Amino acid sequence: MNGVAMYSSVQGGGTDQLVLQHAPLVKRIAYHLLSKLPDTVQVEDLIQAGMIGLLQAIKNFEATQGASFDTYAGIRIRGSMLDEVRRCDWTPRSVYKKARQVSDAIRTIENQTGHEAKDTDVAAHLGVSVNEYNQILQDSSSCRIFSTEELAEEGDHYLDESANVSDDPAEGVSREGFQQALAEAIMTLPERERLVISLYYDEELNLREIGQVLNISESRVSQISSQAVLRLRSRLSGWI
Repeated sequence: MNGVAMYSSVQGGGTDQLVLQHAPLVKRIAYHLLSKLPDTVQVEDLIQAGMIGLLQAIKNFEATQGASFDTYAGIRIRGSMLDEVRRCDWTPRSVYKKARQVSDAIRTIENQTGHEAKDTDVAAHLGVSVNEYNQILQDSSSCRIFSTEELAEEGDHYLDESANVSDDPAEGVSREGFQQALAEAIMTLPERERLVISLYYDEELNLREIGQVLNISESRVSQISSQAVLRLRSRLSGWI
């Protein structure tokens, strides 16, 4: 059921007031999720899906169930947004799983040895050949590093976290702290990974152009870029 039809089915009996009262909650949850999703996801799409979730909550809520309406609505809003993201995402779950395994392996190896985890180290830790490892990197280059399944597993503590997302000074401090940590983590990447990241994000070259600069194939650039991102994820796990 689309938003117009859903609204028509629940209109009246204080529905308009509930929609207006909880519209800011929809927006807060949308921006909270947006910070963990790629740039291809538009906040307007999340808000639209969230409003449908809100209308569903208004239609289906029963006070006798025990939960407050705010809590129930938050869960339905967030679920509706995740459903919208899933609808637009065709990447198999196995790709996300393997990407997480690579990130975990890098973190484990670097914590144990104190040195950068090399391709051969990670492949050995995962029990796969270097070619198989490179294929994992190639596959993960086209997927979101943070899958919707991971977001769904986080629970509903986002209600507290996002309660004052636009006004809380601590939110800005936290964001600045993450940006600083990210910048420092990028500077500690292996030279080639750091160069690929710089050429892609700072110089805005595409993978083919980076390959020409480094005299390597476009697929190899993609693998290096994926490994760099997964390495950053492993080093920023405390923030993530």
